[in-house]
Amino acid sequence: MSHHQQMLRFKTRGKSLHKITREVNDIVVQSGIKSGLCNLFLRHTSASLIIQENADPDVLTDLENFLAKLVPEGRYYIHSTEGPDDMPAHIRSVLTHTSEQIPIAHGNLMLGTWQGIYLWEHRDHSHHRELVVHVSGE
Repeated sequence: MSHHQQMLRFKTRGKSLHKITREVNDIVVQSGIKSGLCNLFLRHTSASLIIQENADPDVLTDLENFLAKLVPEGRYYIHSTEGPDDMPAHIRSVLTHTSEQIPIAHGNLMLGTWQGIYLWEHRDHSHHRELVVHVSGE
């Protein structure tokens, strides 16, 4: 069994979804692993990872709008040290994921035709985000 680990760094532009499929798949290809698993871990508590529709951007817009309504910003929260968007961002990351696991076959991610990997920034302003990509297999 072989392992390959690499850190990806992204600068987000505030609340939005950032497609990162190509960057992750590039690491899988570089690893030389043909069959195995790709583990993704986002090292933050106010951003998240999702695997979602990659063709129709309306899906992503609807997801953003729904989550904003589900977890509104405002003076509802005790934790407000970093601003009114911080606690809602923590709740949004709990409702989504900070890690994903994707099978690898023939040296590529086994995502479905309409699936893409997204880093979801939940804060209002841009942030530097780190994603650990760990590939293991043969």
